[in-house]
Amino acid sequence: MSIPDLIAAAQERLTPTERRIAEAVLADPTLLAFGTVSDLAEQVGTSRPSIVRFATKLGFEGYTQLQEQVRDRLSQQLSRPSQRIRHQEDSEEPARAALEEAISSVFDALSGDRLATLGDPIVRARAVWILSGETSRAGAHALHSGLAMVRPEVQLVNEHSSGRDLSSAMPGDTAVVFDFARYRRHSITATETLAEHGVEIVAITDGPLSPLAALTDTWCEVKVPGIGPFDSSVPAVAVAELLTAYVASELRDQARDRIDRTEALWRATGTFLS
Repeated sequence: MSIPDLIAAAQERLTPTERRIAEAVLADPTLLAFGTVSDLAEQVGTSRPSIVRFATKLGFEGYTQLQEQVRDRLSQQLSRPSQRIRHQEDSEEPARAALEEAISSVFDALSGDRLATLGDPIVRARAVWILSGETSRAGAHALHSGLAMVRPEVQLVNEHSSGRDLSSAMPGDTAVVFDFARYRRHSITATETLAEHGVEIVAITDGPLSPLAALTDTWCEVKVPGIGPFDSSVPAVAVAELLTAYVASELRDQARDRIDRTEALWRATGTFLS
């Protein structure tokens, strides 16, 4: 289990001081990989015993065991393209470098069986509810557009009408929620309500300390770079497109028949210019 996953699992048991330690470690793993207990304590502004308690709360016998695991993980990550690009000094094209790293993080986050873990609740759901914050809105729209073409009962929830829309949600449904810091109050509170009513939650967010990660085990972490003055929409859209492709592949004939019916309706109504 990775350090971010361990932190996510322990999130609700972390004290405010331990949350500060977690934030520092997640922001810069080298602090933990190559620093002493005293170094990390000084960086966070806490005590050596607090660092040791943080390590044991994550399930390690002590700081040294935690440090060894982080070093192993970090050495593996440094061989990945997404990490190489982080250490490149390319001042001429910072936006391109940031986007390339973000796209790489999406593929990392959805590698192995992770895409299936996120996509299967969408495949089997009676209905799919899509919610998002401001930064992630483009991803939510992309997912709604794609899923609605390949399966029925897909609803994009708008903040102003969420009370009316979500009153139809029930166990057997799945909610896909996109949100990144700064987290939108509506997306978090609506997700909490859906989880309480037995709706399965799939979260696309930015780390184990996200409030969404505390609501479900089915979540993935993507990096969201700043492009100019704004956060990029590209990672959220990439996740949405990969999820749509997975669902279409799993639904097979059902997805094909639905697309064929939609195309026939578009032709009959002259939707597109000849």
